[in-house]
Amino acid sequence: MTLNREYLKEVFLKGPLGLTVISVVLGFVVGAVVLLIAGFNPIEAYMAILRGIFSKPKYMSYVIIYATPLIMTGLSVAFALRTGLFNIGAEGQFIVGAMVAAMAGYFIHLPMLLHVPVCILLAASAASVWGGLAGYIKARFGVHEVISTIMLNWIALYLSNWSVTLKSFGKQGTGKSYVIQETARVDLFGQWKITEAGIDFIRSHRFWGDILKSPVNVGIIFAIILAFVMWYILNKTTLGYELRAVGYNPHAAEYGGINVNRSIITSMVISGAFAGTAGALQVMGVSHRIAKLAAMEGYGFDGIAVSLIGNNTGIGSVFAGVLFGALKYGGSKIQDAVGAPTEVINIVVGTIILFIAMPKLIRMILQARNKKG
Repeated sequence: MTLNREYLKEVFLKGPLGLTVISVVLGFVVGAVVLLIAGFNPIEAYMAILRGIFSKPKYMSYVIIYATPLIMTGLSVAFALRTGLFNIGAEGQFIVGAMVAAMAGYFIHLPMLLHVPVCILLAASAASVWGGLAGYIKARFGVHEVISTIMLNWIALYLSNWSVTLKSFGKQGTGKSYVIQETARVDLFGQWKITEAGIDFIRSHRFWGDILKSPVNVGIIFAIILAFVMWYILNKTTLGYELRAVGYNPHAAEYGGINVNRSIITSMVISGAFAGTAGALQVMGVSHRIAKLAAMEGYGFDGIAVSLIGNNTGIGSVFAGVLFGALKYGGSKIQDAVGAPTEVINIVVGTIILFIAMPKLIRMILQARNKKG
């Protein structure tokens, strides 16, 4: 029994799961220190966050809503990283997916069973082309994907802003597009899916009635499916083996007969499709339109953090996305509750990522602690 405990302890501490858990704990410790220095009680602040997450069903629903796009952009970044690429362009691919979904949801007239998948497929396809373009630029001209994706992010933003100015698509003078049709929405409790009597019953129920106050939708189901798809592609297909081989060592992969340039483009195409799906579901399930953007919304950049916290895995990105969504939503409550600035949440997340990026430091601290013991 002792041997098993020592073995599990060793595997946990040296494995990615243990390092992630320790990094999360250290992140909250650093956040607590910052709160103390600023003159706030960290226990009260963290309790306010917990109340902002769990005290009402509506709050838990909002955590899932916040987490859903982050999970999918996290999967986008994670897929690219697992294949040796750094997709900073998930932000632009998200914007392209949102724009195309909004257009398809407004212009195309189809029954709901066809309209929803058509919107998602068109958005994912457009975003995959956007991501594939960065892959092609790297494969053809050797331009690093970090540079090309950053440039494509800004092109996507201004392209989306321009689309809102079109008279046929944008509501003039508002900076917003027209609302998508109800047949293109994925709202879980939309009245087009449930009878009026059903809606009245849900509203009268204490738990479900509170959840109904939030724009809850089926996006989280798609996010979990995409996490499985990512795992399956990378671990159960020949394509996934080739992509991972290129990520580990492109020269060895090329020597083994793998087309490296094609793999780079394919990886960015799939990565872009994940981010585009996130944008589509955000429009179809939450905003129901797009609006003129003064700056990046941050879903793609937050996806980088989600991917790193989730150790670039599908299941890890799901849990990391929920954690990130909880911090984002619950953290907004500390200013009203204790007067603490919400920026402390960014400090916590940044610290978590910092420690995850320095696994050797954590191992050194643990080894030093064991020697003292």
